[in-house]
Amino acid sequence: MHFCTKQFKNFLFGLLLALSLAPVAHAEGIAISKVEVRLDEQGYLLSGSYDVELNAPIRLALSRGIPLYFVGEFSISRPRWGWVDELQQTVSSGIASLWGDEPTQTHWAWLDEDVYAGEHTIKFSYNILTRQYRISRGSLFQNFASYEDAINLLSRQNSEVISQDLLDTDEEYVASARLHLDVSQLPSLLQVNALTDNNWTLDSDWYHWEIKPAKMVIGAEGQVE
Repeated sequence: MHFCTKQFKNFLFGLLLALSLAPVAHAEGIAISKVEVRLDEQGYLLSGSYDVELNAPIRLALSRGIPLYFVGEFSISRPRWGWVDELQQTVSSGIASLWGDEPTQTHWAWLDEDVYAGEHTIKFSYNILTRQYRISRGSLFQNFASYEDAINLLSRQNSEVISQDLLDTDEEYVASARLHLDVSQLPSLLQVNALTDNNWTLDSDWYHWEIKPAKMVIGAEGQVE
């Protein structure tokens, strides 16, 4: 057992050295590309599609058999003061125009009343012996022969079914989605490296959009692209 532990530590040290020398890819990270909410007989379902680009150090770790754990999060909240968001958008747009930038989305979620919050963990791994990628969520998993096919599945995330009873049709709500890499589930030696290396910071940040239950019917969807 001691020998195996020593071998594993040596392997991680070698991997850390390789990571420090690996070239960094461009346009890497996680960005939201599409969100939607659907309503069926069972309830509401939130979904998000992401552009996921793993940089060279992370792909190197994956290719060496280090599993990556991503956390998908969804929430629904009821804004307490809608005018606050309007003020934020006005101020943000004004500042952006002064600097010649595109206005950014702003929302003070901490002012809202939480209605629903859920998260799930997705394990992304590579088997060196079979040369197959695997995406796992709980007890369910799917194997892939190519990296691109595995990433395509990772890029599409859904919430659990949300009971219709949680939302009042007379109210308006803010839905939110996020996907990020959980560095706390990396091997301990890699965690130390990840905490000081921005290459390991993969986070889409929260994306917020408005949903109106009164305007939804069974089978309909509302989306933002």
